[in-house]
Amino acid sequence: MSPGPRSRWPDLPGRRSECETLAGLVKAARAGNSAVLVIQGEPGIGKTALLEYLAGAAGGSRILRVAGVESQLELAFSGLHQLCEPLLDGLDRLPAPQADALGTAFGLRAGPPPDRFLIGLAVLTLLSEGARQQPLLCLVDDAQWLDQASAQTLAFVVRRLATEAVVLVIATRDGEGRRSWTGLPSLTVEGLAEPAADTLLKASFDGPLDDRVRQRILAEAHGNPLALLELPRWLTSTELTFGPEPPWPRTLVSRMRDGFLRRLEQLPAPSRRLLLTAAAEPLGDVALLWRAARQAGFDVNAAGPAEQAGLIELGETVHFRHPLVRSVAYWSADLAERRTAHRALAEATDRELDPDRRAWHRAHAATDPDETVAAELEASADRAMAQGGLAAAAAFLDRAAILTPDPADRAQRQLDAAGAMVHAGAFDDALNLLAVAGHGPLTALQRARTDMLRGQVEFASSRGNEALSLLLTAARRLEPLDRALALDSYGDAMTAALFAGRLASGPGPLEVASAAHGALASADHLRRGDLLLKGVAVLFADGYATAVPLLRKAIRAFGGDELTMEESVRFMWLAAVVASDLWDERAWAVLTSRHLANVRTTGALSALPLALTTCVFVDVFAGELTAAADAVEEIRAVSEAAENTLTLYAAIGLAAFRGHEDQAAPLIADAMRELAARGEGIGVSLAHWARALLCNGLSRYSEALAAAREAAAFPAEIGVSNWGLVELVEAAVRAGERATAVEAFEQLSVMTQASGTDWALGVAARSNAQLHQGEQAEDLYREAIERLGRTNVRTELVRARLLYGEWLRREGRRVEARELLRASHEAATEIGMDAFAERARRELAATGELARKRTVDTSLDLTAQELHIARLAARGLSNPEIGAELFISPRTVEWHLRKVFTKLAISTRTHLTEALQAADLW
Repeated sequence: MSPGPRSRWPDLPGRRSECETLAGLVKAARAGNSAVLVIQGEPGIGKTALLEYLAGAAGGSRILRVAGVESQLELAFSGLHQLCEPLLDGLDRLPAPQADALGTAFGLRAGPPPDRFLIGLAVLTLLSEGARQQPLLCLVDDAQWLDQASAQTLAFVVRRLATEAVVLVIATRDGEGRRSWTGLPSLTVEGLAEPAADTLLKASFDGPLDDRVRQRILAEAHGNPLALLELPRWLTSTELTFGPEPPWPRTLVSRMRDGFLRRLEQLPAPSRRLLLTAAAEPLGDVALLWRAARQAGFDVNAAGPAEQAGLIELGETVHFRHPLVRSVAYWSADLAERRTAHRALAEATDRELDPDRRAWHRAHAATDPDETVAAELEASADRAMAQGGLAAAAAFLDRAAILTPDPADRAQRQLDAAGAMVHAGAFDDALNLLAVAGHGPLTALQRARTDMLRGQVEFASSRGNEALSLLLTAARRLEPLDRALALDSYGDAMTAALFAGRLASGPGPLEVASAAHGALASADHLRRGDLLLKGVAVLFADGYATAVPLLRKAIRAFGGDELTMEESVRFMWLAAVVASDLWDERAWAVLTSRHLANVRTTGALSALPLALTTCVFVDVFAGELTAAADAVEEIRAVSEAAENTLTLYAAIGLAAFRGHEDQAAPLIADAMRELAARGEGIGVSLAHWARALLCNGLSRYSEALAAAREAAAFPAEIGVSNWGLVELVEAAVRAGERATAVEAFEQLSVMTQASGTDWALGVAARSNAQLHQGEQAEDLYREAIERLGRTNVRTELVRARLLYGEWLRREGRRVEARELLRASHEAATEIGMDAFAERARRELAATGELARKRTVDTSLDLTAQELHIARLAARGLSNPEIGAELFISPRTVEWHLRKVFTKLAISTRTHLTEALQAADLW
């Protein structure tokens, strides 16, 4: 029987509390629950020792391991591949889309670029299935050096673990961990207290130790276990007798590096060369190391002194005593020695099986610019892009640029690398590379492109005002140099102008439209994006009615053939917003879904939060509030993974539709402050609209009126201003300000008549009905219900029935009113529009009919996620299909369904629909 955690405490003096925490993870896994913990601390503090303790304490568990390696080479998903390698015999048992995505990401299968989130779901399913027979313990050491794609995928997975009996423990250095781990449970490892430090020091020293030296070492080590173990090795016999010369001016880490360097310098030259070669090869491939050693002219005996010195172990893989040893072995060598090691590794690497790693080693072996090697790196970038590895592609292009002899080609590759970094969400890296490129000889075209990329970084990272001027300036510079690129930049500038809206400190949408007009007029051929830009330009220059035909043509184009990544990232959000401004809910949904799918497929994390946000608004207008809530949670996780600070517009809209003031009011207030400070006018308008919607639902019409006025005040903020007009009509009528309502309706009517869709005309009829009496009002209400009933915007239909029912009650037609109010109440309750449901309930009560308030008992205490899963299961979806839709594992779906069955008092799926209907939940 494996020893329990308590029996292992003596192995880690002073770590009782930490070991208890780790033992709790093991206990959770044995009980069938998942757990995650991020262990943080300085180098040498004992993070790896705690992982080893956990591995020893987890008897009966299957252990998977991966360790990040400090290297300039980043291969997408390489760390994830290493972690999942023992489970890949189950790859073919995954759902086919997941298996294909993961296989492509790992280079095991050929295929199109994989969906980044499908990869995450595949890993989640793989771990879940791997934990069916026994708990799974995943240990990630030196996570600060994992490749970006692996870190982001693991961050996605750990936030969706629930009942999989999977424990993931991530060890990372203080201050060097990725933002991917933000918000996860963490444990900060501090230095050992003096009694434990003294015990460890005595155990590490064979002979007698002068008390003065012992006290000095304890003081210098600050409880760092590696320092306590290593400092006595680094001191001379004189220092051990009389104490080290005070003071030691450098940091503890620098002193540990110096100590390891001393030990390296005592080795024979062949051993140092072997350590250097091993340090330059991040895989830890022993066979490759020996092939490279033969290429470099030294044999296996070179490893002996290094192993005897305790600096390296050569077993199935290469294992260094500590990452500091690897770092010292590599960086203490001079440049010529490092190049020799990389050259040997390149010659030992198979050009067919591992061309990317070979190209990387060739690049580091090069003494001069070399176009052949640069071209190989560029080909590696293309392969990385095909596997969804934008960060890896950027690294290859960056290195290719360094080796490019021709200055113009070098600048081009630097700009290509910066563009990949922008799409990967590595904004600081992109700006640094652009600064480097700016010091070189750039053509006018390349300087303009540099401005464009800086604008894209500014817009993707903050959506603030500065992006607009950068992008517009770049577009004007590009116009005489590259018309297509100029139009792309005008498209970016238009998107930035729409975000800046009322708070634009310089040019706004009208100025961008005017500037783009000349470039559009002289273009020989208009691409999809150009058509969209032209339509939006006409919208601002000539008005809504004139622009509608052009805008419709543009959104049809974006709903057609396959799009490139550039088209998806640059134009799809704008196309979706235009569709909503045209009141075309079907095109809005199609374009939004396509935008999300394309962004996920290409791994463009910088664009993902925006694509998901648009999806949330499609869902809330369609009455799919549970799906919207899931997407809001995904936005939070993705924003962390992509290091994106996009304000949670989606959370504001969802809370407003739900009618929960306690949730919505703080979100709206926080957003208003942040967005105003950042110059993001469209967000300010959205917050005002959300406030108006919330207050209309709560029957607080004066407050709704004030907010709706602000939301509708800037027609240039397309989409949101339309929604603001709708709220303004209702609020003004109920607040007794008829003139305001009439004026708002007149503005609304111009657009809805030009649009002519059922959504537009239905909302217009509903708004107009509130301004009339008698038969005319009734005809308009009926028209609104008929038209909106043919659309997917269920929330608009709920409100039309509510308003008609309220009007009938005021007309004294209680029986007819009940039918409309009952339908509105039931639909609003089902959807989760609680404020409007309560408003309908009160109106029903005024007719003499009582309806239940939505309570915990009414919903049988089902959570939002349980209810969503229950509905999907009732529609016939399997557990894997439900998991794929909600980004959770099939086992988590199974766990939720067991809880649903218990709450609904049923035992099989066949009774789900009936039980949900009986509980008014279907």
